[in-house]
This record gives sequence, structure tokens and C-alpha cells, in this order.
Amino acid sequence: MKRAGWLPLVLAMLCAVAKADERDVWLFAQWAGDHQTRPFREMLVDARLYGMVPIHQLLRSASDWKLCHASPFAVPPTSNWPAVRSTLSLIKTLHDQGILRQFEVVSAYRDPRLNVCAGGAANSAHTRAFAVDILLPDWADPNPLCRFWQQYGQAWNMGLGRYPSGRIHLDTAGYRTWGGDGRAGSSFCIKPR
Repeated sequence: MKRAGWLPLVLAMLCAVAKADERDVWLFAQWAGDHQTRPFREMLVDARLYGMVPIHQLLRSASDWKLCHASPFAVPPTSNWPAVRSTLSLIKTLHDQGILRQFEVVSAYRDPRLNVCAGGAANSAHTRAFAVDILLPDWADPNPLCRFWQQYGQAWNMGLGRYPSGRIHLDTAGYRTWGGDGRAGSSFCIKPR
């Protein structure tokens, strides 16, 4: 087979592997054409956090946006921007320490109405602060996240949870953890004694 014949096959394989959410760069570009994202991007640049998470992922709303007849993306209110910086600084630290290298953000800021429709917690950090739900590659071990939470989570005011779907929640809105069943009483990471 000629080299040109391999290109479509390779591209199809890359797209099938790399995309965990249909809200991609193309859909984001369409949405961003009608929404003001420049001040948010400038804030990220000023904080030296731009690019820590691809902007189209960082502005993803709840995964149930279609079912809830909501926007696929959302810019957090400016009152939430300090929390955005805090959570992204945590992600940067996790990245720099080799704990969180490959991941995809599938949900970040949600307006309160979308959060209710999507089944989010009543006082969700996704609405009042800034939280991200991420997917790790199938081969990734989440235990280093737990060890970081056990050692440094209180200093970071870090929330770390795991949903039954396997998604992992990160925020800097309160030191807590919850487990795969999504209940606050369960634990994704066992607290050290």
C-alpha cells in the first residue's frame, strides 16, 4: 500500500483514540465565535496557566449539556476566576510532579441550572468555585493522585473524588474525598491515620 493510502487510516485511528468527548476544537470554534472568551484567556496568560489544559476542554460545561438543552461550553463568572487559577495551579503542580500527565477535562464550570439538570451536587464546586472532571487513559494509575491528596491535599484545600463512571473530580474548594459510588461518605482515597 502506498504511503498516501495509510494516511486516512492513521488519522482515523488517532481520532478514535484521542477523542473522549464530542465537544472538540471545531465545535468550540463555532461556539466561541458568539461568546467573549478573550478576558478569560488573558487572565490565564497573566497567571501563566494558559495551555495547562486546552481551552476547549477547560470551558466544557456538563457532559449532559445536550440532554439539558444547554450550551456545550461556558466561561466561568469573573468572581470564580481566583478559583480557576487555584485549581489550574494544582493541576500544574500535579503535572510537574509527573502525577497527572495525560488526561482530558470533560466537565468544568456549570451554571447552576445546568448543574441541577445534570444531576450535580446541590452545592457543587462546579458552580460556586471551579472544578474539573477528568478522564485518565485506561492504563493510568490513579493511586499517585491519592498519595498526593493524602500528603498535600489539606494544604491545597483539595477535593478529589471518583465517580462510578471512572471520571475523577479535582477542585480546590475543600479538603475532602469520595469514592466510586459518588457518595460523600465513601472514600476514593483513604485518609492517613
